[in-house]
Amino acid sequence: MEKRIGKVVRKTKETDISVEINLDGAGNAHVQTGIGFFDHMLEGFAKHGFFDLTVRVDGDLNVDCHHTIEDTGIVLGQAIKEALGDKNKIKRFGNFLLPMDETLVLCAVDLSGRPYLNFDCTFLTERVGGFDTEMVREFFYAISYSAEMNLHMKKMDGDNSHHIIEAMFKGFAKALDEATSYDERITGLLTTKGTL
Repeated sequence: MEKRIGKVVRKTKETDISVEINLDGAGNAHVQTGIGFFDHMLEGFAKHGFFDLTVRVDGDLNVDCHHTIEDTGIVLGQAIKEALGDKNKIKRFGNFLLPMDETLVLCAVDLSGRPYLNFDCTFLTERVGGFDTEMVREFFYAISYSAEMNLHMKKMDGDNSHHIIEAMFKGFAKALDEATSYDERITGLLTTKGTL
């Protein structure tokens, strides 16, 4: 089958972003957002989901990290949606329970075409590096709506903000990898409605 690749460019007065994702890649990442911790999270997402990912962001970091992180989520979600194409033969659902030291995070995905985020997590710190912890929810909200996916993320345990965020990005990668994978038993779309 053809490789599923999505490429999206989005430019506003606040950010200039280009994203390319190959859902059938090997986990290679080339990421430059201007926020070191965010780069690290996106690289982990690519590696653990076996996605080839290129992200270039020029954002208004002189203001704060908000626009850079949220807008990257919007563009990444759009690229995922484009790469998915008609969604024929994909499993559609994916979930993963990811441990990281004291942290345990649950992530579940449904590529239903219906956007929704259920995010259940609190953080004990306001920042990790140049990344505001309140932006974790905003990032995944942006992805869920622009990719039109149902996304549930829940912290089951954990105190260290770095561990929690990293477990969320990696858990999302594993769940999305499962949801986008093919199943030979599926003909067309995995739905009784006839459309996703």
